[in-house]
Amino acid sequence: MTPLVSIIMGSTSDLPVMEKAVRQLDELAIPFEILALSAHRTPDEVAQFAREAEAKGVRVIIAGAGMAAHLCGVIASMTPLPVIGVPIKATLDGMDALLAIVQMPPGIPVATVGINGAQNAALLAAQMLSLGDADLMERLKAFKEGLKEKVVRANADLKEVKYRFKTN
Repeated sequence: MTPLVSIIMGSTSDLPVMEKAVRQLDELAIPFEILALSAHRTPDEVAQFAREAEAKGVRVIIAGAGMAAHLCGVIASMTPLPVIGVPIKATLDGMDALLAIVQMPPGIPVATVGINGAQNAALLAAQMLSLGDADLMERLKAFKEGLKEKVVRANADLKEVKYRFKTN
């Protein structure tokens, strides 16, 4: 099986956040790989990965990084593939990572989700891939319908909650 999505993180300490992307891709039946690569500690390996990803069959890269968060931009500078950055809350409530990822120079775009937003990164990657995959598009539609059903069920459950001054 060839990975369509690469999930990259600066270290395995980011795995609890990035697992949300892993679970979402797995649920949508999208082949992926997971790698720990550091822009600062393993720059040669990052460069090799970024330069070889397209030829390997990868179509979207999700990169999670905290603090200085250079990983996403470094990868984006070396590949034509779309890169989705996940700012990870490590210091400064994740604001340092968010700003480092979102403030890329012209010509080096990195799509950026919210702090610790790995699930949304996986969904964005799936949406990109679904443009050329009708089956995946149907799986995404079913996922979104499931979100709607959860809210409908929650409202039904709330109707059963009783309080003395509750009006609905």
